[in-house]
Amino acid sequence: MPAVPLSLLWLVPALPLVGFVVNGTLALARPTAKRAVSIVGVGTLVLAFAAAAIAVAGLARHHATAPLVFRYWEWIPAGDLQVAFALQLDQLAAVMILVVTGVGALIHVFSVGYMHEDPGYARYFAYLNLFVFFMLILVLGANFPVMFVGWEGVGLCSYLLIGFWFNEQINADAGKKAFIVNRIGDFGFLVAMFLIFTRFGSLDFETVFAKAPAVLMPGGAVATTITLFLFLGCTGKSAQIPLYTWLPDAMQGPTPVSALIHAATMVTAGVYLVARCGVLFALSPLGSAVVAGVGALTALFAATIALKQWDIKRVLAYSTVSQLGYMFVGAGTGAYAAGIFHLVTHAFFKALLFLGSGSVIHAMHHAYHATHTDADAQDMRNMGGLRHYLPWTGALMWIATLAIAGIPPFAGFFSKDEILGAAFAEATIRPLWYAFWAMGLAAALLTAFYMTRLMLYTFHGPNRTGERERAHLHEAPPVMTGPLALLGILTVLGGALNVPELLGGHAFLERWLEPVTGVAQRLQPAVEVAHATEWALVAGAVLIAVLGIVGAFRLLKPEALVSARLAPPERGLARLLWKKWYVDELYDAIIVRPVMWVSREVLWKIVDARIVDGVLVNGTAAASRAVGWLGSRLQTGEVGVYVVLFVIGVLAVVGAAVR
Repeated sequence: MPAVPLSLLWLVPALPLVGFVVNGTLALARPTAKRAVSIVGVGTLVLAFAAAAIAVAGLARHHATAPLVFRYWEWIPAGDLQVAFALQLDQLAAVMILVVTGVGALIHVFSVGYMHEDPGYARYFAYLNLFVFFMLILVLGANFPVMFVGWEGVGLCSYLLIGFWFNEQINADAGKKAFIVNRIGDFGFLVAMFLIFTRFGSLDFETVFAKAPAVLMPGGAVATTITLFLFLGCTGKSAQIPLYTWLPDAMQGPTPVSALIHAATMVTAGVYLVARCGVLFALSPLGSAVVAGVGALTALFAATIALKQWDIKRVLAYSTVSQLGYMFVGAGTGAYAAGIFHLVTHAFFKALLFLGSGSVIHAMHHAYHATHTDADAQDMRNMGGLRHYLPWTGALMWIATLAIAGIPPFAGFFSKDEILGAAFAEATIRPLWYAFWAMGLAAALLTAFYMTRLMLYTFHGPNRTGERERAHLHEAPPVMTGPLALLGILTVLGGALNVPELLGGHAFLERWLEPVTGVAQRLQPAVEVAHATEWALVAGAVLIAVLGIVGAFRLLKPEALVSARLAPPERGLARLLWKKWYVDELYDAIIVRPVMWVSREVLWKIVDARIVDGVLVNGTAAASRAVGWLGSRLQTGEVGVYVVLFVIGVLAVVGAAVR
């Protein structure tokens, strides 16, 4: 029987739900009660993190080798389909709930300072609490339908939060774009669930994963179809090619929302799904290759776009798309622990980068007041020299930059190196992986370059805000810098979670996840390479990162940069990258506009207006009027006419009877 702390697992998602209900009520009844909103919004997340830590400690003491499943009620009893509302705690879910609640709590604290003057403060925290609740349901669900509730819930909350300032058209459009693109991926998830139920007769994780090696033929069509549809869901939720375009537009929401989406919640859901279904992917070499290939291509493609973006948040958005690609390379290679490890370290340094950019934007808004637009406050060409005014933010963001670039001993070095090493090892038996490894290495070079570019143009060189605005630049208040400092500590120390034996560690996270990933790894065993080769790969990865950083310092000249309003237009390749390879325009030309044309010119003007309204509605009305008119002609009021009609009717009936 599970220990008492474990049996109270339901408290972990329940607390953010309580926060949503209370703050939602306050948003309607007392929207100005900001102190109460702050206490409830932040307090429920802190308590959820404490509950998660207690549950994980109980799991560790329990030494569970199988998931601990808690069934609360029968949800869908329909013939052979028996689905309980059940939560499960295992080593993978434990990692996820600590990341979601821990990093999520820090983002909530930061939001108190960042959003304090916003009139929608209570509504904002209600949505934020709801977002965390659905993400916890996603990672704690014991079966596919419960996971899907969380999956759809984070999609809803992303729509609400990305379009939070919906009075501006661009923000409302960004929210709709995220919602619609994710529905494409969700279609894939649903089809995969139907196929799984058809094949296994169950949607419970325990049953499906236990039966999978016996039910599915390795490399067979069914296993491949299921995994490809599952991965379609992942490409939508985790912003991979071709469904990545919604994530950069998600920058229209408040900056802490960007941090929550990019670091702790929604976009990590696809990586979690692949790791959770590792047994299925291990049975499909083609499915795994697609996961790794799309991840590697996305990592490189998004990194090229980040090279020429000027909006500080948009650079980080494409960075997230790229880093998610790395995680999928790890998962597709069979290095599930490495993929999850990068998910964790990425949560630390990417939350730090986004919240740091929030501090920068906060300062720029104060400096610009009402003289510039929001876009001006986020454009790096209008910044420069901010290290003199935001020293703590600048130093902490440099730590995160070194981490994402892969410089030791920061967290990103360990996790990214493991993924690249696993891809290279796999290439020794599957040569296609050499291409994936090379793309990952190229993406690492570009990552180091564009992140150094961001730091140079934002914090170094001359200040470009203007003389009057410069006097208003200042560091964020402690409620905002405090979370940055904690994330900075995690970014420095986070790599200790899984230091490999090659570097004198014990690979703690890999051993911790073994009860979850063990079956998949036995079906898809990792390839060992010589220690000398491993050291060469490590040295090469570090050299690439250093080359990117040094190259940025040598090639970029912050002192030559001018403000956005004076900047000349981009030309040639720079314009191509600035316009994001024109992918949005391509989608608009071949998908959006044709769909809108068919909707307006065919469905509306022809089907709706002419056929439905003209023929069915108006035609039926005209026919009714005609029948009514004929009937009225028969009602003359003359008895003789009625007698004649009566006689004709009788004769007709008699004639019919005689025949």
